[in-house]
Amino acid sequence: MHVVVIHRWRARYAEYHRYLDHHAHTVTYVSTGVGASAVPAEAAAVLLVDATDDLPQVAERVKELAHEFGPPDAIVALKEDDLLVAAQLRQAWGCAGWTPEQVRPYRDKVEMCGRVAAAGLAVPAWTTVRETSSVRAFGDRYGWPVIVKPRSGSSSAGVLRLSGPGELRGLDPAGMMAQSFDPRPIHHVDGWFDGVALGPYRVSRYLNTCLGFRDGDLLGSVEEDDPALIEAVGTFTARCLAALSDRPTAFHLEVFLDRATGECAFLEAGARVGGAEIPFLWREVHGYDLMEAAFQIALGRAPRPWVPPFTEVAGWLLAPAPARRPCRITSVRSMTGRTPGPYAEALLRPGEILPAADAYYEHVGGRFRFRGRTSAAVEAAITATAAAFQVSAEPV
Repeated sequence: MHVVVIHRWRARYAEYHRYLDHHAHTVTYVSTGVGASAVPAEAAAVLLVDATDDLPQVAERVKELAHEFGPPDAIVALKEDDLLVAAQLRQAWGCAGWTPEQVRPYRDKVEMCGRVAAAGLAVPAWTTVRETSSVRAFGDRYGWPVIVKPRSGSSSAGVLRLSGPGELRGLDPAGMMAQSFDPRPIHHVDGWFDGVALGPYRVSRYLNTCLGFRDGDLLGSVEEDDPALIEAVGTFTARCLAALSDRPTAFHLEVFLDRATGECAFLEAGARVGGAEIPFLWREVHGYDLMEAAFQIALGRAPRPWVPPFTEVAGWLLAPAPARRPCRITSVRSMTGRTPGPYAEALLRPGEILPAADAYYEHVGGRFRFRGRTSAAVEAAITATAAAFQVSAEPV
């Protein structure tokens, strides 16, 4: 086969060389400059683009690769922002896999919410908006605050929380949606779905919020260890995913959760592996590679079966960039070796540059991974690390 991989990570979130024999098959890559260093040495070729979600640029590179190695038999993208580009290119080259129409329910949040609600599942009120008057009318009807966000986006880019009509000044809501605010804790669910039922999955509670991380807060997550809560969220998740598609997929789904009752409301879902430290935690703590599962699904193959039980609780912590990116790290404090503390970390050394790259949760002030026997123990280690960590930088 000739397999084209669309890639943008510098860290090894995906270990492509293990997923497909690069000697038995021709595996080529379209990558950003930042991500190129993580492309396997066995790659037949790697061509660069400024952005992997720029369809004309990526299409031109795939055309060049096809000229040299033959038409692609498969086109794989594992990053959320690249899913639609890959689907459009598969359609253009006649490759099997998800089409743009099949990807769209996972990228268009209006269609996403509509499908989940039509399946009889709880979703906070939402509407499309085109001008500030429609946002005002929505807030007056459903109450403030109101969340305004792009219909298609990731990592909370462009998301706004408006406390009242006075914050509408200067807002351009074209191409956005409005949604009522749900104050309940946000949880995320990660795993893979076979088109009917869940395979392995984990339920995690966010510590702070993704939107707060955009504003400079720390962001953490800890897996849940309450079997009843895990089952309740898992049941809700399976119904949401079935409403979005009957195709196998790796997934990252977010819900509002009442921890006392197990009642859930849908927030959003992605047809991809969760970001931040989730791929590393699954490999290192749970012994299962979700990225490999996503890669095999993209090739039309069944993921590796899940055999061992979950015996540990995992968690992660992200510290925001200490200055506007790109910036040069001037000092940083390691957190590994502390008790309680992380078992692994990803830090830049003083003098290294934190790039303004598109993989937003990768290029941050510090990334930390945790493991333990209980959710409480992992959360305590995350809290202690958040209080002690220090990093500084200067603008470039």
